[in-house]
Amino acid sequence: MMNRKTYVTAFCGVAVAMSIVLGIVTSALKIPLYLDTMGTVLAAVLFGPAAGVIVGALSNIITGLIYSVRDIPFCLVNMAVGLVTGPVCRRFQFNLLTALLLGLALSFICPAIGTPIGIFVYGGLNGSFSDVLVMALVKGGQSIFQASFLRNVASNFVDKIGTCIVAYALLKAMPARFLGKENA
Repeated sequence: MMNRKTYVTAFCGVAVAMSIVLGIVTSALKIPLYLDTMGTVLAAVLFGPAAGVIVGALSNIITGLIYSVRDIPFCLVNMAVGLVTGPVCRRFQFNLLTALLLGLALSFICPAIGTPIGIFVYGGLNGSFSDVLVMALVKGGQSIFQASFLRNVASNFVDKIGTCIVAYALLKAMPARFLGKENA
């Protein structure tokens, strides 16, 4: 088997590609999820926060360069996923309960970072059907931050919990030799 550095680099490259493709597919299909953090979670679980941060940053920067440079600041959200996931999974075994609780935590952490960016870059709207909810909340007296944050928590709740559970299932299904365990 290849040496650890080569393995980690190759895996992280695949993780970046996975995050980009999943993000593009969900966006093209107008699915109200992101799924662009799957590679970040996988890299952070297996190799720690630094790998997660790098995969998260590269995923968003490359996608931003392909589609819209205005989306590049959202790399901070994806980087935070790696920064949180890595230490959590080093401290606790990444099992189904950890995946569920991690996804729940990320469903609040990510909007806390992404909402101010979204307001600054796009005025709090994202061009999806959920903008109706944001505008209804604003008309009902909520600030644009509160309305956008609530919408983002709702979508991230499903997205981040789902992402973490799918990542857990993928890692559980992979043979140990592909998880880098033999390369440590």
